[in-house]
Amino acid sequence: MTLDRRALLISGLAVTAAPAMARAAPLPPVPGEMTLGSPKAPVQFVAYASTSCPHCAHWWTQVLPQVRKSFVDTGKVRFVFREFLTQPTEFAAAGFILARRIPGKYFDVLTTVFQRQEEIYRSEKLWEGLLAIGKQYGLTDAEFAAAMNDPAALKAVNDRFFRALNQDNIEVTPTFFVNGAPIEGDTGFDALAKAFAVAAKG
Repeated sequence: MTLDRRALLISGLAVTAAPAMARAAPLPPVPGEMTLGSPKAPVQFVAYASTSCPHCAHWWTQVLPQVRKSFVDTGKVRFVFREFLTQPTEFAAAGFILARRIPGKYFDVLTTVFQRQEEIYRSEKLWEGLLAIGKQYGLTDAEFAAAMNDPAALKAVNDRFFRALNQDNIEVTPTFFVNGAPIEGDTGFDALAKAFAVAAKG
């Protein structure tokens, strides 16, 4: 199978980052964000991450499951995920496009991509690795190729990336906010649990 990899190249953009500012209220919704948990949860937990980022993969597979079980699934926290692109950007964009192509399985597909990220990198067969994941979730070769070469899907993922870059001033991944306040330093389960408790008290 041959894919037009040039269609997945992300154009460069010079950005002047604004100073990070603490926020006192939950962040407003943005187009294309994906959520888990009750919209009535007292705590909003926003994460920016990239499917090509090893640090994101570690956090997603080691910390997020505990957060979901203890806080999201119990209605205490609403998880808001926003896509970001890091090198290799073609892989990051393709991972997000693939996840959105499987109806109702966005977070499941992302989890699989993160779980297999290291293995795929070691194999140096990025497209074949994503294709295998696509097949696991029921896509044919032709459907996978169509997803990877869908100009509307590519534009959408680029739009989300550039919004995060230019309007939200996101510079690195993963980046987290709890009720609008940036979380810096330790982002392990215990640290996040403390941040959630503080935020719940207002």
